[in-house]
Amino acid sequence: MHPLLEKAQRIKLKLNWSLIFGVSFFLVVVIGLVQITTGVSDWLVENKDAQIKHLTVQGHPKYTDEAAIIRTIKQADLSSFFELDVKHVQQLVQDLPWVATVSVRKQWPDTIQVYVVEHTPVAHWNSDLLLNQSGQAFQASSDKLTDLPQLYGPEGSEEEAWIAFKQFDEMLKVNNLTLSSLALSERFSWQLWLDNGIRLDLGRKDKAKRVQRFIDVYPRMEQRADAQVDTIDLRYDTGLAVSFKPLQEEQLQNKSKA
Repeated sequence: MHPLLEKAQRIKLKLNWSLIFGVSFFLVVVIGLVQITTGVSDWLVENKDAQIKHLTVQGHPKYTDEAAIIRTIKQADLSSFFELDVKHVQQLVQDLPWVATVSVRKQWPDTIQVYVVEHTPVAHWNSDLLLNQSGQAFQASSDKLTDLPQLYGPEGSEEEAWIAFKQFDEMLKVNNLTLSSLALSERFSWQLWLDNGIRLDLGRKDKAKRVQRFIDVYPRMEQRADAQVDTIDLRYDTGLAVSFKPLQEEQLQNKSKA
C-alpha cells in the first residue's frame, strides 16, 4: 500500500466520530436558535404597536357598575399590548370602593380580562363605614343596600365585634328575638340593642352567659301590663337589673288585645 494511503487510513481509524457528530449537532442547534430568535425579534418589532381593543369584565359585580370599571381601566396606557402595565391596571380597579380583590390578564392579540370580586356588606360600622363577611371595614355606598345591623367600636375591633354579633344574633334568634345593633366601648364593655327597643348592658366579661341569662328570664318580664322593658343591666355575677318605661296608649290597647 502506498505510504500516503496507509497514513490516511491510520488517521481515519483514530477519528472520534461520536465527537464529530456531537459538535455538528450542537452547531445545527445554535444556528436554529439564532434563526428563531431573529424571527421572534422581527415579529415583536412588527407587532410592538398592537393596541388593546377589547376589555372583558368578569365576576358579575353587583355594586360596581361595569361601565365604571371600564372607564377606570382606560385611565391606563392601552396603546401597546406588550408594554401594558398589568399591575397598574390591577391597582386602578382595586381602588374602586366596592372592589375587594381583582386579577388582570392579557389575552392575545388585543384583549384584557379583568376578574372582580366585591365586598359582601354585612353591617354598618361606626355609621360611616361598612363591614364585609370577614369583619373588615371598607368605605362605600349604594342604593342597593338592604337593612343592615349597626355596629360600633374602637378602631381595630371590627372583626371582634362582627364575630360577637353573629354569636349573640344566633342565640337570640333561637328564642324569637332579633339583634339590631351592637356597641363596644373604648373600655371594651358590650351593649346590645334588640329590634323591639330593649338595650342589654353586658359589661366586659362572660358576655355569652349574660345573654343567656337574659333569654332565660325575659318571658317573665313581658308579663307586666302597664310598662315595657327598656334596659336590662346584666353586669352582675348573678342576677340583673331591669328598667321599665311606660307604655303609650296605643301600645296599652295592643297589649290588652293580645
